[in-house]
Amino acid sequence: MNFLHDAAGALVKMFVGDAWLSVGVLIIVSLTGLVTESGVVPPLVGGAILFLGCIVVLVVSVVRGDRRLRNRRRGSTENRTSIVP
Repeated sequence: MNFLHDAAGALVKMFVGDAWLSVGVLIIVSLTGLVTESGVVPPLVGGAILFLGCIVVLVVSVVRGDRRLRNRRRGSTENRTSIVP
């Protein structure tokens, strides 16, 4: 039972950890399902939209995470250099 609890907690942390990624994927999936089910685009095109949209969201999430990490590192090095007389 502990394993299921730990696994569920890990899944929740994964989605909450990068909210932009989670919201982006949910939007892509919802919009793709909407346009595919309404008949605006055929299912094959819907699949391509879903695939490419998720790739774009993933790349943007990685770039944003890298920028945040670089800004944190830059801020910490600036603090260290300002202490030196």
